[in-house]
Amino acid sequence: MTASSTSTSTPTSAAPSQRIAVLGAGPMGLAVAYQLTLEGHRPVVFEADDRVGGMTAAFDFSGLQIERYYHFHCISDAAFLQVLGELGLASKMNWVATKMGYWYQNRLQAWGNPVALLRFKGLGLVAKFRYGLHAFLSTKRNDWKPLDRLDATEWIKRWVGAEAYEVLWRRLFDYKFYDYSSNLSAAWIWSRIRRIGRSRYSLFKEKLGYLEGGSQTLLDAMKKAIESKGGEIRLSSPASKVVIEAGAVKGVQTAAGMEAFDKVISTVPLPYVPRLMPDLPPEVLASFAALKNIAVVCVIAKLRKPLTENFWLNINDPEMDIPGLVEYSNLRPLSPHVLYVPFYMPGEHPKFQDADEVFLAKVRAYCMKINPSLTADDFVDMRASRYRYAQPICDPGYLDHLPPAALPVKGLWVADTSYYYPEDRGISESIGFGRQLATSAALATLQAANA
Repeated sequence: MTASSTSTSTPTSAAPSQRIAVLGAGPMGLAVAYQLTLEGHRPVVFEADDRVGGMTAAFDFSGLQIERYYHFHCISDAAFLQVLGELGLASKMNWVATKMGYWYQNRLQAWGNPVALLRFKGLGLVAKFRYGLHAFLSTKRNDWKPLDRLDATEWIKRWVGAEAYEVLWRRLFDYKFYDYSSNLSAAWIWSRIRRIGRSRYSLFKEKLGYLEGGSQTLLDAMKKAIESKGGEIRLSSPASKVVIEAGAVKGVQTAAGMEAFDKVISTVPLPYVPRLMPDLPPEVLASFAALKNIAVVCVIAKLRKPLTENFWLNINDPEMDIPGLVEYSNLRPLSPHVLYVPFYMPGEHPKFQDADEVFLAKVRAYCMKINPSLTADDFVDMRASRYRYAQPICDPGYLDHLPPAALPVKGLWVADTSYYYPEDRGISESIGFGRQLATSAALATLQAANA
């Protein structure tokens, strides 16, 4: 099961209806439950948070309902666009011509198209050509398997050269992956290049999308659809254990006690699996325990005026410990202006324990350096959110380290965003994979019934 196939099967109405527990109400968990209802089953979703959405969940930002972590959509997000159509939300999708920028050598420069690359200050002509050729060929490439076992930094250096790597890539790796930056899959990094590259509708123009009302519009519609078809979503109800006996799932343990289920499909971050399922075979537990993840502290700010005209701003500055920031209002019109500044780091890094105000102060200083016309009074409001398991660290041959989603326990499936490697985590990828996961579980039920 890979991210390259995002279509869903037709409902298997011949399968006997079953009660199936779904752990986690992020986009993948909701997609699993949504598809299960289409397959005629009765999912019960257990979510530890007080709201659906996971990393896409919204919060009240002084009267504005907005995601805690930034999200955007590309024209290639097929699974996302498909479910919008099914839920009658297609008309709420808006596409916007956006811009990218680059902050380098204390200068704000245009970025993201051939002309901007040619005019970029601080990079030689040969380095520019090699960088542009690599980006172009990565966008056109479809087969990721030859890149699977290659180290990303070596792959990029071989293509773009030492100069372009140092200027345009090194700080991205250093300030997102830290000690893990020298052991990342080239296929995983390639997929990120390709996704943004394929969001362009011409050689010079980029187009990204936003949903009216943000991700909450989709989350609410999926929740309503699940419940209208007999599914159930239990918020503030974390599962404490998946009960396994004699090699088969028996149910889910919560604060309310043990509840029997025919099947369990977990979509919570994989690092939680060993404590949720301590009775898995030792080799499976060891596989999950060995996986690494990046954490994030994401600052969201309301500004009285724009920082720049760009949606995405790459940053290479020795005084800033971030690889970039997202000016969300340059995609989705909002007033005051909304800005996201993510600080990625391993969860065990001492910096992850810093107080929120440390990160807020950095953001104020960085923004006022990039745009000297900004003052402290232009920051209307600021918040910081933390997510310990924000992104898996995918090393070469990553899928080889993962147990299959259908675990060697009857009635148990486990997956998170890691499982659609080499694609990077995203709403569309989570929806597509979640629906495939649900169909696999439904098909297993049908095959057992016909055996």
